[in-house]
Amino acid sequence: MEELDLKELFEIFWHKKAQIILLILIFMVSGLIYSVGFVTPMYTSSTTLVLVGTESANDTETQQTESITTTDITINSKLVSTYRELVKSKSILGQVISNLGIQIDEEELRKHIEVTAVEDTELIEISVSDENPTYAAKIANEIANVFREKIAGEIYKINNVYIVDQAEVASEPSNVNHLKSVVIFAFIGAVVAVMYVLIANMLDTTIKTQEDIEKMIKIPVLASIPMYDMEMEKLKKKGRGGRR
Repeated sequence: MEELDLKELFEIFWHKKAQIILLILIFMVSGLIYSVGFVTPMYTSSTTLVLVGTESANDTETQQTESITTTDITINSKLVSTYRELVKSKSILGQVISNLGIQIDEEELRKHIEVTAVEDTELIEISVSDENPTYAAKIANEIANVFREKIAGEIYKINNVYIVDQAEVASEPSNVNHLKSVVIFAFIGAVVAVMYVLIANMLDTTIKTQEDIEKMIKIPVLASIPMYDMEMEKLKKKGRGGRR
């Protein structure tokens, strides 16, 4: 492909502006159609847990606060990663499914759950996604409740898990953003349009200007003969003859 300066490149794109705009519009419409018609809306609800002191749940709030020591904080920091994995264990999820009476197996439910630990804290966030926003909130809250009971009564037998925020029913889907989809597809369309113009120009070997001839034969053009339009001249003569 011959080297192009910025001026020539601009002229090429300007000459193909209609095709470029059309391609971008086609991709934008495709993005909107994909977002509206092919993406299943999923609603996400989240609940937050915090790891605190390891005293009994019967202690008063003042006693709980006073019982939190450096040792407790160190232990809880190490337990965060373990708790994050335990949340999605078969024991926890099986109990959740049984309590709610939902028709789903543990493996399938695990795919809809995301457990994250907030960096440098003892906070754990449990997020559940589902096509039904009410189910998503119920499942997230039930996971938190079952997990707390399992830690206190069966697994570690310590009551150091507390629910900070209950999951609420989401009003908007978490995986659908029409504007974002249109913008992404528009960008893809622009890239495709640029590639199309460059490839079309590379494959186009027709001579259009005097400069094209000079580049091809490496000899300067001394003179050029303008094209004479015989048909236009005949029409002009007829027009003058009619006015007489």
